[in-house]
Amino acid sequence: MNDQPIDDDNMPAEIDFSQGVRGLHHIPTGAGIFLPTSIERSVWEYFSGKAEQKGIDLSELLTDILKRDIEINEALE
Repeated sequence: MNDQPIDDDNMPAEIDFSQGVRGLHHIPTGAGIFLPTSIERSVWEYFSGKAEQKGIDLSELLTDILKRDIEINEALE
């Protein structure tokens, strides 16, 4: 941690947030997003093994599985 004072001479006295949008976050198309989550160890071990067998990243495998699940759920509605 730095104990040096912050040089805020270049900061404006007031910042205009009038054009701001609450809760808006830009995520570029195709960007990977890390969402911390918890799953049971047995589930993680199962899918980790499947990803290793296929020679792909665990995130890629889980994304594909979740996308297929979304398609199935949408088709059933």
